[in-house]
Amino acid sequence: MDPLRAQAILEAGMSQRILVVGDVMLDQFIWGQVTRISPEAPVPVLDFQDERYMPGGAANVARNLTAWNTDTVICSWIGRDVAGDHLIEQLKQCQVGCGGVLRSASRMTALKTRIVALRQQMVRVDRERREPITTRQTEQLLKRVERHLTSKVSAVILCDYGKGVVTQELLDSLTVMCRQRGIWLSMDPKPVKPLHLKGLSLMTPNRKELFALARRPEVPGTVDPLKDRALHEVIAQLMTEAAPAMMLVTLGERGMLLCQRGQEPFHIPTMAREVYDVSGAGDTAIAAFTLAISGGA
Repeated sequence: MDPLRAQAILEAGMSQRILVVGDVMLDQFIWGQVTRISPEAPVPVLDFQDERYMPGGAANVARNLTAWNTDTVICSWIGRDVAGDHLIEQLKQCQVGCGGVLRSASRMTALKTRIVALRQQMVRVDRERREPITTRQTEQLLKRVERHLTSKVSAVILCDYGKGVVTQELLDSLTVMCRQRGIWLSMDPKPVKPLHLKGLSLMTPNRKELFALARRPEVPGTVDPLKDRALHEVIAQLMTEAAPAMMLVTLGERGMLLCQRGQEPFHIPTMAREVYDVSGAGDTAIAAFTLAISGGA
């Protein structure tokens, strides 16, 4: 794409508002140095050096959008707890609108703690509960969503990480809301709790999720995604069953495949890098693609 055209699309997308709905979480990173083994058990002892909190899950998608100066509002449920306080603080620092965030003492803000030493993640501790929100909580969240679905909103991103916020009722209602208003609806689905997907504008599963959504066992792929017969069969199945306007399949170091009805898949290559603190490539992909669509791509 011509650089001037890309810049125009980005600037046009930045003038829009994007609504992010779904499972939010708080990422905590703890850095330290390991110089000895504990006498209590054969495990390393970490000498603490630093820690940092970052928005995770749907909140990371929102953070990606505001990094491109996009007007972004997030809608979700979190707990009335310390992790929730940290998350709200982080979102505000990133200029993410929090008017759609609801809090309840019955919910627990998901917290993922990563211990890092020698540029390598040693362990991750997850503190979360995964029960779905109640019907009443779904209704309250939908009211917040509807309140923010103004004429300025060009797209909605629905992020399902299996933490309980995204229910079938929420998905169905949100799909209808967006269709009635002509608003683009992107979704990163998770097969951990299968939902009936129909009528989305964009789906962004990775390869493993794609096979799970198609109810098929994953088989090894080829180096060239365009020659991956099993992958293309599953894509064709889901393009028929779920009928999204587009599907962006993320393939790690092999890049991405962009699929549209009636067209051959388009391969988007990438340059693989070794990382020790994962920033959420899938989150960035759905944010960037939705922003581009909002800008007229």
